[in-house]
Amino acid sequence: MSIRWLYAFVDRPAASFGVAHAFWTAVTGTRLSEFRGERGEFVTLLPGGGADACVKAQGVGAGAGGAHLDFAVDDVPEFVESALRLGAGVAAEHEGWAVLRSPAGQVFCAVPWHGESVRPPVVRGSRLDQVCLDVPPSAYDAEVAFWSALSGTWRSHRGSLPEFHVLTPPPGLPIRILLQRLGEERPASAHLDLACADIEATRARHEELGAGFVAQGSDWTVMRDPAGGTYCLTGRDPETGRAG
Repeated sequence: MSIRWLYAFVDRPAASFGVAHAFWTAVTGTRLSEFRGERGEFVTLLPGGGADACVKAQGVGAGAGGAHLDFAVDDVPEFVESALRLGAGVAAEHEGWAVLRSPAGQVFCAVPWHGESVRPPVVRGSRLDQVCLDVPPSAYDAEVAFWSALSGTWRSHRGSLPEFHVLTPPPGLPIRILLQRLGEERPASAHLDLACADIEATRARHEELGAGFVAQGSDWTVMRDPAGGTYCLTGRDPETGRAG
């Protein structure tokens, strides 16, 4: 089983989908692909300069949305079988791809790899490079074990604080995974993180685009995009993803 590429999915309510993808194309310096799906609910954010996309957006019909990961692999059935052995469940099966759930209930997808290999560049000092899985305390250890095993050869290590665990992919892959142990019991969810050379400068730019400030952490700022979804600006090197 080999993970060849990853996509971070911006999931937002269908009613505010247009506002969501307008904001995220501006943030990531991309343009929209053609819309796909029965209701035009899927779109890819396309970078320029010969780079391959690693961000997509989805308009969801129910709930507040959030984020999820798509794993692009050589052999989708093999990846699904491996995930099931590790404790995942099947949420939906489609022709050529599948929707799965982690043991704690976080949705992710297995999709075919189409040769993507060129990571998009840093845009105005920031890069969307991480999906953070927000896990209730009772499921945290099991989720760390599940995602560590699913990612295979990725580096699995503790984060900067006791409640964080990081899965760092091999060089060239565009998206990292951060697991965060929540302080309360609630369903598992996910949000997007951007690595920022200057958090305050990035925050100002995002506020110009319609985002709002939510909360301040020790080395991150929680924001809300114009579609109502929360995400974080983190003080990490946009090139390497490393703290500081």
